[in-house]
Amino acid sequence: MITRRMFVSLAASSVAARAFASVDLGSGRLALYANIGSTVLHYEVDVAKAELTKKGSVTVPAGVQYGWPHVSGRCLYVACSDWAKIHYLVALRIDPQTGELSKHGEQVPLPFRPIHMTTDVPSENILVAFNVPSGVRVFRVNHDLTIGREVPQTGVKDGGIYAHQIKVTLDNRHAILVTRGVSATAKEPEQPGALKIFDYDHGVLSNEASIAPNGGFGFGPRHLDFHPTKPWVYVSLERESKMYMYRMENGRISGDATYIRDTPSEPSKGGPRQLAGTIHVHPNGRFVYVANRNDATVDFNGKKVSAGGENSIVVYSIDQTTGEPTAIQHADTHKIYPRTFNIDPSGRMMAVQHILPVNFREGNDVRVAAAGMTIFRIGDDGKLTCVRVYDEQENGDDQMFWGAMVRI
Repeated sequence: MITRRMFVSLAASSVAARAFASVDLGSGRLALYANIGSTVLHYEVDVAKAELTKKGSVTVPAGVQYGWPHVSGRCLYVACSDWAKIHYLVALRIDPQTGELSKHGEQVPLPFRPIHMTTDVPSENILVAFNVPSGVRVFRVNHDLTIGREVPQTGVKDGGIYAHQIKVTLDNRHAILVTRGVSATAKEPEQPGALKIFDYDHGVLSNEASIAPNGGFGFGPRHLDFHPTKPWVYVSLERESKMYMYRMENGRISGDATYIRDTPSEPSKGGPRQLAGTIHVHPNGRFVYVANRNDATVDFNGKKVSAGGENSIVVYSIDQTTGEPTAIQHADTHKIYPRTFNIDPSGRMMAVQHILPVNFREGNDVRVAAAGMTIFRIGDDGKLTCVRVYDEQENGDDQMFWGAMVRI
């Protein structure tokens, strides 16, 4: 997500200055938006207290898959799907005084389930990634911030296998489609992953190139994030529970990974359901964070209960000369399966979302770890301290799939 600091830095550059000249940076108040199924919840954020206050909600046509705010903080774009037939891109106006959400313009039908979305740096276009079939589509943003027409893409030759993220580089000149591939099963062989890199020019993708070590086998990238000031990109590998650090030249990834790190504290113990997830670089560029998730279950007294595994946020310090990441903490999230997390723009607070309630064993009893959020304070050393946990008891089978902090 573009922070105020990143925005000012980019606006000063010769590449971005004209595009950002008229953008309103908002009041500086902070909201957290998160979903439960098709409901988008609005929380007011008090960073000093590391506290959330639920304010209101709005409903979209299907379960939220991902969302991204306009750089002005005046609109939130949400991709939603029922995973079968209903797929939409929706614009939600953000009230500049209250943060309240309301429908803004016509919702745009999509052909398949959207898995991820973003805007480009000046929020002139919305890029949407689809997992099956894997690929990306681009839509204009109108002057009134409603969703505009689709931009034809003749330069996307190969959408890879099972895309999971689309990101635009901080200079707004390239886009990377992160395609995870699919693990082998008893019936099907592994399908390889890749990073699909494109030149990007005002909504048009071209000159596709692919990063796929070993042909993409044993390479299952899920998400990536960029260092705010250095030519470094950090990639979480879901299927391998690893993080790769790549160097970039002229906006493109160059060569092999410079550093490879495990994400769990004990990589050998997690089993096949130990997965790396969301990744975010701290706004100051000194730390990078990755989610570790495990939802494996076993039978106990006639119920499915958590088999253990690691549900944590791993914290790496970043060497500011080389970009080398060093693990300094694995912070337990006190819930199960942290799918997403967000860092406030000041870098002092983290909110971690957990998608569903999960049974767990406590002695001879079975308890329930509710879906919900864990709030951490981020220290000057980058380490996390759990401040509070919010349970979400009313979601049933609806998933708390996504969340984002937005300056309004």
